[in-house]
Amino acid sequence: MDTTATLLIIFLLLNIMTFCLYWWDKEAARSGRWRVSEAQLLQFAFLGGSLGAFAAQRLLRHKTRKEPFRTQLMAILILHVLLIPIVLIFGPDLYRMLLAG
Repeated sequence: MDTTATLLIIFLLLNIMTFCLYWWDKEAARSGRWRVSEAQLLQFAFLGGSLGAFAAQRLLRHKTRKEPFRTQLMAILILHVLLIPIVLIFGPDLYRMLLAG
């Protein structure tokens, strides 16, 4: 499997995990169980799961009115969108360098 495919799989898995984490927190909120902290939700978004977080927020209607959480998630999403061209251009080479180093 080539480097680009590996990075894409990692990206997809991270976003699925993030979506599931938001779903878990939404269900916990409904049933009064242990909740995932906002810091952890934002960490997963920041580490690459911003699309999964944004999708979960919209589809599950979770944390849509909570400030500053909503603004912080949007800032992370914008940052990731701005980084996409850089990752597409340099990502595979950086990935190989990290594995070789």
